Amino acid sequence: MRKDIKFPKVEGVSIAISREPNQTTGDYEYGVFVINENEVALENVIVNSSGYSEHKKTSTLRHYIEHMEAHSAVKLEAILPELFELVNQFWVSYYIGRKVYDKKFLFMPESIRDDNFSYIKAIEREGILHA
Repeated sequence: MRKDIKFPKVEGVSIAISREPNQTTGDYEYGVFVINENEVALENVIVNSSGYSEHKKTSTLRHYIEHMEAHSAVKLEAILPELFELVNQFWVSYYIGRKVYDKKFLFMPESIRDDNFSYIKAIEREGILHA
């Protein structure tokens, strides 16, 4: 059972929600990245993403990354501003060697707003980082 599995502490892996202006319209486009700042590669990375509130729920999206290099970032998906009013959950699982790591990242309602964005070097753009 899951409760019997000992998961080591997740370090060096984070989720970022980024923004970039569209070259044509000037409106922001938002994306979700998984970032590996470890000195080692990650294997078999699985990310489940979903959004929810008391009255709304999105579908669950699942992403698989077979191999993620050390000090790298991968864009998982686009995210619409209409979803910022929900709790946005990203459940990340991966292997380093034979050990499995697992962590849930939550972006709370209305936390994705202009005054929370700052430059994130790992993705070379503005974003909100959740480590």
